[in-house]
Amino acid sequence: MASAVQTRVAGAHAAPTLVATATWHAGVWLVWALAAAACVELAPNPVYVALVIGIAGLAVSIHARPGPYARAFPILVGVGVFFAVVRMLLTVATTHGLGTVLFTTPHFGLPQLLGGFTVGGTVELPVMLQSLSEGFAIVGVMAAFGAFNAVVTHSELVQSTPRAFYEVGLVVVVALAFVPSTLAAIGDVRDADRARTGGRVVRRGRLLRQVVPILELGMERAVTLAESMDSRGFARNGPGRRDRVAGWWGVASLLALGGAFVALVGERRTLAGVLGLVGAIGLALAIVLAGSGTQRTRYRPRRMSRRDWLAVGAVLLAPAALALCSIAGDESLVWYASPLRWPGLHALPALALVPLLVPVLARPGSSR
Repeated sequence: MASAVQTRVAGAHAAPTLVATATWHAGVWLVWALAAAACVELAPNPVYVALVIGIAGLAVSIHARPGPYARAFPILVGVGVFFAVVRMLLTVATTHGLGTVLFTTPHFGLPQLLGGFTVGGTVELPVMLQSLSEGFAIVGVMAAFGAFNAVVTHSELVQSTPRAFYEVGLVVVVALAFVPSTLAAIGDVRDADRARTGGRVVRRGRLLRQVVPILELGMERAVTLAESMDSRGFARNGPGRRDRVAGWWGVASLLALGGAFVALVGERRTLAGVLGLVGAIGLALAIVLAGSGTQRTRYRPRRMSRRDWLAVGAVLLAPAALALCSIAGDESLVWYASPLRWPGLHALPALALVPLLVPVLARPGSSR
């Protein structure tokens, strides 16, 4: 028992040493995740998506922070796989007449009010492979942001959020930390249950013994977070004059952008361009105005260093290079199951993904 307590105390003393080591700025990892997701969208070929997932896994294995955050990465990837499989099942059940039939399932027709299409029937190979390929792109995006959640420092991410989006950024960060904190609670409850049973597996009532403490720990963390935020005056002051002006300015800008979309649908390109430009400038001004009206202090904020900016510039080369390949008409970026063939792999799109390895393999500067 004493050794276990000593181990926990030693781990608690060792944690700050791990956190204090040099790591990339949170802004670098945010740009990296967005660039990786953009690469998946620009090149949804399963081969290139697999390369992006491999790079994300490598980032987690090298830069994952101590704690349950790294263990959340495979769970988020598994969630992406689940949605991809569900999407494939829905697609093959409602799309027919496009290729080789593998087998036939019972089918029924929906009324015209619900679309009038047939659910079930023939299951065709091209439809299944194409839907799996498109669903694999979802897995790639989930892997990119799952790796971002595992390697980024959430507190630094909140500190780096512009003042106009501080409340929204804090909510997003709390949501990102939900899965790792739940995994930590599950591990603690399992350890406590094994300690009570002397290491024996007691299946009777195990679900109740684990679910109730997990919910209780979640409620305690929520109450602690609420008390901490209230003690720091979070959202205590009501909206000021600048906030109200920025809100109405933002609404008007969004209406201008909506009008630009309607004008674009109506093929009024000049009007659409003018309204889009006005809406974009209006949103930028609203953000600046809301940020200037928010009084928020920062405790020792970490600034982007020169190496961080160089890493950001290098990472942005990946989607830019893939966009150039797409403009040049590289047919390997997108894979189609009809006619059936192996996914292509060209050298230039593969080399375009190399910049994503810069923050993964390069050594960051000092964290101070």
